[in-house]
Amino acid sequence: MKILNKEILKNGFISLNTNEKDLNLKDEINKLKKEKNAVILAHYYVKGEIQDIADFVGDSLALSQKAAETHADIIVFVGVHFMAETAKILSPQKKVILPDLNAGCSLADSCPDNDFREFILKHPDHTVISYVNTSAKVKALTDIVCTSSNAVKIVESIPKEKQIIFGPDRNLGNYISRLTDREMVIWDGACHVHSEFSLDGILEQKKNNPDAVIIAHPECPKPILTISEFVGSTSALIKFTKENSAKTFIVATEPGVIHEMKKLSADKFFIPAPGEDAECACSECEFMKLNSIEKLYSCLKYEQPEILINEEIRKKAYIPIKRMLDLS
Repeated sequence: MKILNKEILKNGFISLNTNEKDLNLKDEINKLKKEKNAVILAHYYVKGEIQDIADFVGDSLALSQKAAETHADIIVFVGVHFMAETAKILSPQKKVILPDLNAGCSLADSCPDNDFREFILKHPDHTVISYVNTSAKVKALTDIVCTSSNAVKIVESIPKEKQIIFGPDRNLGNYISRLTDREMVIWDGACHVHSEFSLDGILEQKKNNPDAVIIAHPECPKPILTISEFVGSTSALIKFTKENSAKTFIVATEPGVIHEMKKLSADKFFIPAPGEDAECACSECEFMKLNSIEKLYSCLKYEQPEILINEEIRKKAYIPIKRMLDLS
């Protein structure tokens, strides 16, 4: 198989050839998937057309579990880099590929492993809890990983006499600290998407839609969470909108999730919470949106770009993820 390393290094992905641009890419993806015994995992934040073609759509915890369970030879992770790394950590015998290497994460990038190592050394005898939105190298420095859906359970599993380091999301860390009444040393990182919602803009939306229910992801700052009527992980937000009797929701998380909400509740209306940027109606993750049907096709065809992790790092990173999965 021809490996297009130069193009991947230059662009982060493999471009379509001229003769491929007229193909029915969704049909071709389904053919390649069967031929190669591949499974496509997609996060709720990627484009709707990709969610519709994926074998499994979920949030971080669900995708981590699915990565460990799948019997496929190839895992195509349509999300961001740390998610594909997590799949590789859990399934080292499988080939894990990502449509675009440029699909990073502002939260993961806010916590470089060398700086986090120094942070840990300054706080000896602390149990280190790291959010799943971190690199493999940061996970390798961690005692136990968590997601937004199980963070309370993970923190409460630590004996009260043990001190805790929580990283890298300060908003999630402070929220969990309030819920559990546990003081924690919290790394000062954040997701740019959830940090950039406009409080005034959301309040204006509520004024214009008084019957709307405001819901938010716990990565949002405290003022956003305070005015929200429900706070939860991505999957929890979806479940809430499906089961709640309200007909209108103001959604303070990445708006890609609204695709699934509409599928489950076609009779309801979903308003993306506005960002601080007046030129943008909502706050989107540009990294998630780098994924496309074209890149998914090329990625599967050439089985590139491939996620590779140093085996020593992988083994160390596996331990805290396994602890999380065992508790979850």
